[in-house]
Amino acid sequence: GLRRDEETLQPSVYLNNLPEKIPEGTRVLVIDPMLATGGTIVAAIDLLVDRGVTSKQIKVVSAVAAPPALQKLSNKFPGLHVYAGMIDSEVDERGYIVPGLGDAGDRSFNT
Repeated sequence: GLRRDEETLQPSVYLNNLPEKIPEGTRVLVIDPMLATGGTIVAAIDLLVDRGVTSKQIKVVSAVAAPPALQKLSNKFPGLHVYAGMIDSEVDERGYIVPGLGDAGDRSFNT
């Protein structure tokens, strides 16, 4: 798993049980509730690419996405398929999607 530092907006890995090599042709579904700045989802996909997965094997599913994340994904992984329930218009100075749904982790775990 990855999480974003709320002050620096940089992703950090807190759990990684991926095998060193993922078999060729394996399809991978990456689920992230919110794609705001794109840093965390790019880091997650980089972990997969480092293990032999191509962006064509990956599908990303998200409840809410914002243009900065979608642009970052498009630039770094051309042809990557991203499925989002909705696309909101912007990201604020805290890196939150506006209007968005607040912090998904806080909502899920009452933190």
